[in-house]
Amino acid sequence: MRLATWNINSVRFRITLVRRFLREFEPDVLCLQETKVEDDLFPRRAFESLGYAHHAIRGQKGYHGVAILSKIPLTNITSRDWAETGDTRHISAELDGGIELHNFYVPAGGDVPDPKTNPKFDQKLRFMGEMADAFADQDPRPRILVGDINIAPLETDVWSHKNLLKIVSHTPVEVELFERTQAAGNWVDAVRHFIPPDQQLYSWWSYRSPNWEKADKGRRLDHVWVSPDLAPSLRSAAVITKPRGWKKASDHAPIIIDLKVGDIEAGDINPGTQAGT
Repeated sequence: MRLATWNINSVRFRITLVRRFLREFEPDVLCLQETKVEDDLFPRRAFESLGYAHHAIRGQKGYHGVAILSKIPLTNITSRDWAETGDTRHISAELDGGIELHNFYVPAGGDVPDPKTNPKFDQKLRFMGEMADAFADQDPRPRILVGDINIAPLETDVWSHKNLLKIVSHTPVEVELFERTQAAGNWVDAVRHFIPPDQQLYSWWSYRSPNWEKADKGRRLDHVWVSPDLAPSLRSAAVITKPRGWKKASDHAPIIIDLKVGDIEAGDINPGTQAGT
């Protein structure tokens, strides 16, 4: 099974890029964040025409929004309002084989890393705290958690640890919550499972940089975690930087993981398209 996750920053505006990505990389399941569209206006037909007949969608007008588009049947579709934000930032579904898939878009947190003066940062911390509590239940089901978590935890997940220590997404309090959430569910970082933690790795580059690739001042804000029982099934993982260079691209790059599920094994990701190899 090949699974991809991508903060698309408006699925309707970038539907041509999404279709191109699906044709080139052929994931079985695609998780999108920041779709920015109400459910009844979601471009379902564009996905159905490429074989993605199964949809789990949770959106709102102009902001946020998450979706799971799949060639594999989806059951038990649910959504939760984390930290009582009222935003569409989570959706989950069950895949064949009983794998529970969670797709998250965690709040960015604004600019000031102080929960007392910045309500957006307070919301982000409460959101992550609830995630840590929710996945500490020792549920035996196989699980996958993907999405734009909006936290770059490692020093090698940012272009400069020193410069970003007081910048939202890499502050110590956020990193501590990230690690607590990861530990609560015994999650395995699928990307760092293959790419050593001492190697620089990013999935987001600001639109403010006129030459994002040359400057390479990125952060790894997007993540894929799997439950321990699924870790032996991992075959490859990569941040796909190619779409970040497409015309009118999202500021995030997609991530792909391949797993052996049942008797079918996906082929390795083309090394020419991935970062960290």
